[in-house]
Amino acid sequence: MIRLPFLPTSVVLPLASNSTITSPGLGLWPHPSSLSTGSEYVKLANDFNIVFAGKGYVPEDLEDAMRNTRALIWNDQFERLLVGRGSVDAEALLNSSISTLNVLELRLTPGSNNLKSIYENTVGVDASERDESYRLEVPSDASTAILTANSTLGLFRGLTTFTQLLYLSGETVYTFKAPIVVNDRPAFPHRGILLDTSRNFFTTDDILLTIDAMSWSKLNVLHWHVVDSQSFPLQVPAFPELAEKGAYDSASIYRVEDVKKIVEYAGSRGVDVMVEIDTPGHTTAIAESHPEHVACANAVPWVKYAHEPPAGQLRITSKETIKFTAELFSSVMEMFPSKYFSSGGDEVNFNCYAHDAQAQAELKLSKKTLEKALSSYVEQTHSVITGAGKTPVVWEELVLRHKINLANDTVTLVWKSSSHARRVAKKGFRIIHVPSDYFYLDCGGGNWDGADPKGTSWCDPYKTWHKMYSFDPYQGLKSHQRNLVLGGQVALWTEQTDSNTLDSKLWPRAAAAAEVFWTGPVGPDDQPRRAAEAFPRLQDFRYRLVQRGVQPIALQPHWCAIRPHACDL
Repeated sequence: MIRLPFLPTSVVLPLASNSTITSPGLGLWPHPSSLSTGSEYVKLANDFNIVFAGKGYVPEDLEDAMRNTRALIWNDQFERLLVGRGSVDAEALLNSSISTLNVLELRLTPGSNNLKSIYENTVGVDASERDESYRLEVPSDASTAILTANSTLGLFRGLTTFTQLLYLSGETVYTFKAPIVVNDRPAFPHRGILLDTSRNFFTTDDILLTIDAMSWSKLNVLHWHVVDSQSFPLQVPAFPELAEKGAYDSASIYRVEDVKKIVEYAGSRGVDVMVEIDTPGHTTAIAESHPEHVACANAVPWVKYAHEPPAGQLRITSKETIKFTAELFSSVMEMFPSKYFSSGGDEVNFNCYAHDAQAQAELKLSKKTLEKALSSYVEQTHSVITGAGKTPVVWEELVLRHKINLANDTVTLVWKSSSHARRVAKKGFRIIHVPSDYFYLDCGGGNWDGADPKGTSWCDPYKTWHKMYSFDPYQGLKSHQRNLVLGGQVALWTEQTDSNTLDSKLWPRAAAAAEVFWTGPVGPDDQPRRAAEAFPRLQDFRYRLVQRGVQPIALQPHWCAIRPHACDL
């Protein structure tokens, strides 16, 4: 696996006037906003190079991205998915009239004056201000291809597309659809993966490879659900005891230097890391070091007090617990420079507090109801988030179930049902789609928390890539509400996933969501997306992942993969 060393808006590029596209046979994923192709072969020179046309300083992570792209081009060794693979083009490539591409030249749009690093254009930036647009031109009769963008982040996205144009035949790397012109930009600014690292621990290398695969599919947010009831694997500088006592063991901790490495590695690949410290529910692990802050910790039977074992929630009734949470948030936010911070807020079980003597005494003293106590808890802890200049991100219950005075810019994760987005939009909050009926990757694995041989997962059935690909981000929304949709993400809750199955749970299904939120509600021919059109391209992307060290599930027998559409109904 080739890795880059970890490193530390402007004018939107115009789309082509005619964006209607027929399938060109190129395995581009996600499909560009606009694509035009020809039918000529172009091969790469043996000394093919990627250069930056600007003068003077070049950001270090852009230089590394250029170097990494050259390495991928030669190391992918990827033959076309056809019977005979690369040999089908061998004879055509012997033609002496075929042009040779010597250089891919990177240029910033005249007047953009944006020489910030990829990291600086990604991390700590409001989602709507990230400029990922680019234009890529591969001629059929010249030796230089041109990649133009408003930012280094846009150049990085274009480099990713360039690698997907190329195939191998013998020792020749080539493309077969020149001239090629790509004008591209994402439909939505937030396109992510939620990874839960509490139920089961994942190594830093697991996360880095996941970030690589995200960048190759143009996903741009890692929503890191780093802690939960089962374990607290995050080393927090102000509270080191939380991980020391709350992690599974000393080897299952993300230390400060690990977090720094992950954040910088992701940022240099156009991926922002949005951390989540889910509270007040899902916090039992905190009781290992701070039992005074957790109500009904490990109470049994757990099903009365929590949505999954073990039971335990932060005492929202306690002033000391609110102060503790605020200080915890402050310390964690110093580790994560993202503009966004998720405070959770899902699945709060009031029965836990009803059976907690201390919580009941505090309620009586304050003359508050549990609902008012929760409101006070959220408002006070969120003031720390907004005070740090960050945007709060919450699960939908805090908007739809409880009466809480949330900041107007609070972002809502819609998860219980895709139909709930319209209710959130009606309240005027921005939306990140992560509905369990489309994008939960853990569904269909059976009942993990019981011994019922007929038990199923709560969100059955298994969510196929076809199901994800059929999602309409604007479903149920009125035209004036569409601007509230920031984008969406898949969610991998890991009760039944660890390092051995991480890749196969994520890929290539996460790529289906990547195209939904990059391309938008319509497909490459300006019609609703069609799985039949997408399947050969997704196969191409899946096989490239394999070449690059990822272990995705197979989508079909190889016989079908090398005979596009032969296995269609």
